[in-house]
Amino acid sequence: MATVKLTAEKFKKEIFDYTTEKEWNYKGDKPAIIDFYADWCGPCKMVAPVLEELSDAYPDITIYKVDTEKEEELAGVFQIRSIPSLLFIPMDKQPMMQAGALPKNTLEEVIEKELLSSVS
Repeated sequence: MATVKLTAEKFKKEIFDYTTEKEWNYKGDKPAIIDFYADWCGPCKMVAPVLEELSDAYPDITIYKVDTEKEEELAGVFQIRSIPSLLFIPMDKQPMMQAGALPKNTLEEVIEKELLSSVS
């Protein structure tokens, strides 16, 4: 399973429609990670292959990618100030944002503790 490109329209349809809802209401059927990145960003390029590996290792999680240059609206909604920024979306809790290029072992820890522990 590869990472999935995410546009504002797809986000509103599959994740959360921030134009009609005020309270977070995740529409997905499994936990997700959203990687906010840009093509020119060095640390983003370092994180990208790690996220690809994790998408293969954890089929119960969807990993999305948002190009902040093309999806300025989404970047604005989440107040992205630095990239890479990762949004971790558990099934039954509020999403958590983490800025910076996290190492693979840290990502795996967050996946195990925050995302998969809430899946029944």
